[in-house]
Amino acid sequence: MKPRKSIAKRSAPSRPRRKLLPVSPETRRWFALLESELLSWPQVAAKPMFGLHSLYRGKTIFAALPHSRGFDGTATLILKFDPMPPALLRRAESDARFSPSTRIPGKGWCSFRLNSEADLRDALGWLNYAYESAKGGNAK
Repeated sequence: MKPRKSIAKRSAPSRPRRKLLPVSPETRRWFALLESELLSWPQVAAKPMFGLHSLYRGKTIFAALPHSRGFDGTATLILKFDPMPPALLRRAESDARFSPSTRIPGKGWCSFRLNSEADLRDALGWLNYAYESAKGGNAK
């Protein structure tokens, strides 16, 4: 009989997972507009993932947009940076709609909340930063 592999323990306590709740029709429309724009960019593909659409540049994931479900029922998208440039991190910290959700500032997943249709332009800007950050890697 083979010995059981031990499961590695996390060094820091895990945060509670955010709930994925149904999103409003208005939120779906906002993210459908963003997704249609992003799919026109070079090397971008979308794949379904837990009620979200994950966006890839080549083989590297850089964002996820709510499709049928969203984080806590809000109009929030998530972005991945590896790493975020310091000047951009300062800008993110000054934007109340932006929330870094990682233990390492500027690296990993962050979120951006849309409060109105007027926020689509800023969301597209943040998505562009994440897209550019995904340029160098090929890992998922």
